[in-house]
Amino acid sequence: MDISRKSPFGPLPSPPLAEKKPVSDTRHGITRTDDYAWLRADNWQAMFKDPSILDPEIRAYLEAENAYMDAAMGDTAELQKVLFAEMRGRIKEDDSSVPMKDGAFAYGTLFVTGGEQPHYFRTPRDGGEKHVLLNGDEEAKGKDYFRLSGIDHTTDHAKGIWGYDDKGSEYFTLRIRDLATGEDLSDVLENTAGGGVWAPDGKSFFYTLQDENHRPSKVFHHIVGQPQSEDRLVYEEKDPGFFMGVGGSLLDDFIYIDIHDHETSEYRILSTSDLTAEPRLVAEREEGIEYSMTEGGDVFYILTNDGGAKDFKIMQAPVNAPGKQNWTEVVPHEPGRLIISHMAFARHFVWLQRKDGLPQIIIRDRKTGEEHAIAFAEEAYSLGLQGAAEYDADVIRFSYSSMTTPSQLFDYDMVTRERVLLKTQEVPSGHNPDDYVTRRVMAPAHDGELVPVSLLYRKDTPLDGSAPCLLYGYGAYGITIPAGFNTNILSLADRGFVYAIAHIRGGKDKGFAWYETGKMEHKQNTFKDFIAAADYLNQQKFTSYANIIAEGGSAGGMLMGGIANMAPEKFAGIIAAVPFVDVLNTMLDDTLPLTPPEWPEWGNPIDSPDEYQWIAAYSPYDNIAARPYPPILALSGLTDPRVTYWEPTKWVARLREKAPGAGPYLLKTNMAAGHGGKSGRFQRLEEIAFEYAFAIKVAGKM
Repeated sequence: MDISRKSPFGPLPSPPLAEKKPVSDTRHGITRTDDYAWLRADNWQAMFKDPSILDPEIRAYLEAENAYMDAAMGDTAELQKVLFAEMRGRIKEDDSSVPMKDGAFAYGTLFVTGGEQPHYFRTPRDGGEKHVLLNGDEEAKGKDYFRLSGIDHTTDHAKGIWGYDDKGSEYFTLRIRDLATGEDLSDVLENTAGGGVWAPDGKSFFYTLQDENHRPSKVFHHIVGQPQSEDRLVYEEKDPGFFMGVGGSLLDDFIYIDIHDHETSEYRILSTSDLTAEPRLVAEREEGIEYSMTEGGDVFYILTNDGGAKDFKIMQAPVNAPGKQNWTEVVPHEPGRLIISHMAFARHFVWLQRKDGLPQIIIRDRKTGEEHAIAFAEEAYSLGLQGAAEYDADVIRFSYSSMTTPSQLFDYDMVTRERVLLKTQEVPSGHNPDDYVTRRVMAPAHDGELVPVSLLYRKDTPLDGSAPCLLYGYGAYGITIPAGFNTNILSLADRGFVYAIAHIRGGKDKGFAWYETGKMEHKQNTFKDFIAAADYLNQQKFTSYANIIAEGGSAGGMLMGGIANMAPEKFAGIIAAVPFVDVLNTMLDDTLPLTPPEWPEWGNPIDSPDEYQWIAAYSPYDNIAARPYPPILALSGLTDPRVTYWEPTKWVARLREKAPGAGPYLLKTNMAAGHGGKSGRFQRLEEIAFEYAFAIKVAGKM
């Protein structure tokens, strides 16, 4: 393919050119110069909380980029409206979840026609009138950005903790609501991670606080009615390389403090019978050893990779002596069967596993040891295990979908093995699954591995190489991208696109080893796998290089930067959402929110010359070459604490410098949002419509 062909964008005004202000950095005897380091706001911590204090020079540059992007995409305005209307038409606006039973009530969420935010409600346990506990639309009034973290009720159902972020910076404010009156108490807790866990008596709760570097480093105990300044510090994690969260058991017997990075974990537990006690260590952290816990009455069930169990096994230990010396095996390690999660109920033990690339739900009778799997027929599908809100339950809930089958919600009786369909996702504008084909194909990688690729296209799409293709990938943190139902992509499929998901290394799609061989020194396998997927789709004439638009976000945005440098000629366009592209500089800056916790995923270039070289070899920002690149759309959020706005901003500036005759390179910065973009359900559709309009324009299908 010749990506120097006539641009689909036509004549454009001159793009913004960032001023060069060289800053040099020497590590391990290697000196690098960054001409665009000035785009990183020196006061970023404060700016995340108050975006108005952003340096005027940086703001002016970002606004100039947005103006250039508007000029380049101006002719898609009508197409964006059409796409938005199509996608909105597939959403049931006045939708409601099936409430989950918990004590005297059942709890759920609903949306109203025209509403952007969820409303949280409850009904009497066996049905009846909905009582709205929290109206997200009402709370969001007058705010450019608003995101709820949910609402958690007390055991007696009298009060609820709810949280919100109104800047996109993921610093959440917590409030306490009287669920009978709907009034909030005077308590206001700032800079939290977004949720809390009630003590059984409903008089206090536990929560995590985000520090100035946006790390959840402290767990506090808050007594209702007292100032946040008087909250008791329960545990502080001194190592900046570890994340921390707080949770509770179904039986309300324990508070869990979960401390982990990407490959090591540690639990501390606090019995709710003595809230003033010090948390008790379960098993001391060991590098590379992960474990997670769920309570099963007199035992804990522990999911772990200890003892070489790469694809995980399940152990149990007495509640009063949960140390590793007392762990005994319950579900053995089986290579190639990755156990993803587990939960326990009074009479049954349940886990979600992935085998041969497909998820399965396994149920074991705790008394007899008898096991069975919930069976499914389709070739590729997605499962979600919701379980139950009560420990003394025989019925659990799960969701099922495929790329052609709308999401279905089931209640499943673990004793009778009867499944009851509770709800099928409605597509108000209509959807006929028989109009579409979904397939799973295997693309040979550079080293002989086979990369799974999930496909969706209309039955009448010609498979002669002429079809445009949106090829999506992520490939990091062991996250598996499910082959689930997504109404938005039907707007592409109905325009003749093949939609493809490349299940590349870095995820756990084919087990834990699939993850291990896509991280650290093996990271470039992720990029090569994605290119192999493009090669296969081209060779098999599902599409052609001239018609492939690549898409990825966050760590998948790093993937986009990597493949842009390695094989720009194989892509007609690239969409990089909140892209992690300045990898080396970010991993060298240990003040940034995610840097120390991310070292086990990418490497620590501060301490290790080898790991510095690994990252330097692929870091997209550092490897831009003077060669033609396809049109690139980069998207960012000003208050994003995960991938800071300056990463895509610097990347686009250097692309213009190094490869000025290609592109164009477009940068869209959302000046009122963070990592996830806009917060409302329809506002988010506007952003997807924009991205799809770019893909359609690049494909020449406008």
